[in-house]
Amino acid sequence: MNAEAQKSRRWTLWLPLALFAGFVVLVLFGLLRPADRDVASAMIGKPLPTFDLRPAVPDRPGLASSNFGDGKPRLLNIFASWCIPCAIEAPQLDRLRAAGVEIDGIAIRDRREDVTAFLARYGNPFSRIGADDVSAVQLAIGSSGVPETFVIDGKGVIRYQHIGEIRADQVPLILEKLEEAGK
Repeated sequence: MNAEAQKSRRWTLWLPLALFAGFVVLVLFGLLRPADRDVASAMIGKPLPTFDLRPAVPDRPGLASSNFGDGKPRLLNIFASWCIPCAIEAPQLDRLRAAGVEIDGIAIRDRREDVTAFLARYGNPFSRIGADDVSAVQLAIGSSGVPETFVIDGKGVIRYQHIGEIRADQVPLILEKLEEAGK
């Protein structure tokens, strides 16, 4: 074997190690860089899409986009009875309702009896609850999962999107966003 072939062979032996080292550097960079928690939703600043949902439970009216144009900001919460984080955020939604916030809900891919049982167990902070059986409204407003909460201004425009459950320390932020939406 000539010297040129030996050099080429040595180089190819180190190539997998170099590729692995590059991969490790990329992974560490991704893990150590702080995550960007701000939502860059394409729907912020846009009106709610037109929808009209049947009631998800017997004791609350359904929900339509026309319910959001009354001049008063409110929350729109996307939830499901099968969603564990939805149960976790229930005390915070109740706290917001007790503070005078009007909250409307959309139950995603759920059965009426399951939603009723969920609300009986965890509380019902909602003025209206629409049933979105195929997630059409959920997708149209830019929601990617449950739970998600939107601040809607008095003209029916989406002003803020909160992904995931609302935690106790996030309630002041939600109240602040509602106040901003009312201006």
